[in-house]
Amino acid sequence: MANVQNVECDIAGRKLVMETGVLANQAHGSVTVRLGDSMVLATAGMNTNPRESVEWFPLMVDFEEKFYAAGKIKGSRFIKRAGRPSDNAILVSRMIDRPIRPLFPKGMTNDVQIIVSSLSADLIIPPDTVGITAASTALMLSGIPFEGPVAGVRIGYAALEEGGEEQLIVNPTYEQIEKGRLNLMVAGKKDAITMVEAGSNEVSEELLLKAFELAHEQVKTMCALQEELAQKVGVTPLEPTFMKKNEAAEQALDAVVTPEMLDAVTGKVKKDIKNKVHDLETMLFEKYAEQIEADEFTKKALAEILNNRLETNMRKNILEKDERIDGRGLDEIRPISINLDLLPRPHGSALFQRGETQSLTVTTLGAPGDAQIIDTMDTDITKRYIHHYNFPPFSVGDVKPLRGASRRDIGHGDLAERSLIPMLPGKEEFPYTIMCVSEITTCNGSSSMAAVCGSTLSLMAAGVPIKKPVAGIAMGLVVKDKENASAGYKILTDIQGMEDFAGDMDFKVTGTQDGINALQMDIKAKGLSLDIMREALERAKQARLFLLGEMAKAI
Repeated sequence: MANVQNVECDIAGRKLVMETGVLANQAHGSVTVRLGDSMVLATAGMNTNPRESVEWFPLMVDFEEKFYAAGKIKGSRFIKRAGRPSDNAILVSRMIDRPIRPLFPKGMTNDVQIIVSSLSADLIIPPDTVGITAASTALMLSGIPFEGPVAGVRIGYAALEEGGEEQLIVNPTYEQIEKGRLNLMVAGKKDAITMVEAGSNEVSEELLLKAFELAHEQVKTMCALQEELAQKVGVTPLEPTFMKKNEAAEQALDAVVTPEMLDAVTGKVKKDIKNKVHDLETMLFEKYAEQIEADEFTKKALAEILNNRLETNMRKNILEKDERIDGRGLDEIRPISINLDLLPRPHGSALFQRGETQSLTVTTLGAPGDAQIIDTMDTDITKRYIHHYNFPPFSVGDVKPLRGASRRDIGHGDLAERSLIPMLPGKEEFPYTIMCVSEITTCNGSSSMAAVCGSTLSLMAAGVPIKKPVAGIAMGLVVKDKENASAGYKILTDIQGMEDFAGDMDFKVTGTQDGINALQMDIKAKGLSLDIMREALERAKQARLFLLGEMAKAI
């Protein structure tokens, strides 16, 4: 047996144990993480025969639900072998991926695979609670270049006993999550928070900030534990491969494209910007036709470098001049239009448009027997409210094959679903099964938040007596220094596509006039301080209240 090492610590009264050297010893890094009687195995591997070039970092993250972990046999009479991952497994895979992906070196071309498998589930604490921590630990032990450690912790908000006062709870049980008003996952490094995912019932911004602070204390402990285990094991670094810079193409482009040309690439709509970029590309291709013909560099290389220069220039203008690419102020929301009952036969429909982003949400009401039965590893659920999000290629002018729901589709659908669930009427009052489908027909950023607004309007158009309207807004961030976000930054309200791709944060906030119902934050910087998060939440609140006012006018 390999060198067996383990470390442990106390997390909110429960023992957390990390052990390596027993299982999966041919993986570059492997670890079991146990919290109570729940245990996961995390493995990390890197392909040492990398690709020559990649459009994005080739990281694969999968969370594997094992029914045996909870002492269950899969429900189907005919198919017992696990098939495609459940929606829940996909959501957990995305949750693990998001705080880890930004911590790999930029330009790395080696495929990296992380698999987190649930081996034992005590049905007290969800096993996905330790998924982020386990994945990071496997990477720390693997030698794969990774700017970790990072750890994750779940925070709840519920009364510990019947009639008691609500309080924040570290690693809440299934029961506390179900009865409470907050289900929050926070990931972070020792010095900053890097990812947030939450479903809640009208909680305040101040309560969330207290939850972030409490979570970060536990994150620091688990990060230190990972470093202790890596030191015990003694890790041998692996050599990665990086994309080679095309210096000839860079010099050729910089000799022709001036800052004034880059500044001129602006427009109220995506098509205006695309046309100006196309004109610059055409000019470059014509000027360097001989070099392209001689294979000194390719059209693709010139186009990629031009795109990088445009993104850098856009960030510079935001930071130095408060100028956005579409001319809006930093806090300005794009024009909004709302069209109710657009479709004649469905029970309810609403077209919500913000700028160029359109969400056509359609509500269908069914009998109680139409509720969805979900058979998962740890729980069997009957869902009477279902939300699906569809993002077809034509919404961004692409031509691609349709292959069913993507991980992104499932994630955005879940975010909208979490946002509306607290506002739905009870089964006794409104026994129908409710299904909302958001069709993103045109997109230039923030489509998931358009889906939330459209869902509220569609439900109301169908006559569903929701408790309060819900709206959502996506906040962005541009920082001077990705290593130290507080050194200089600008927060953007209602980010559009290019600001999402080239910016440093996508912070989605949904809620009513009285509180927050869901959060989802991803960042590309190395972490955010609580002060930046406080400012982003306050600006999101102002934007949310404005949107709710516009929606009320339409209804």
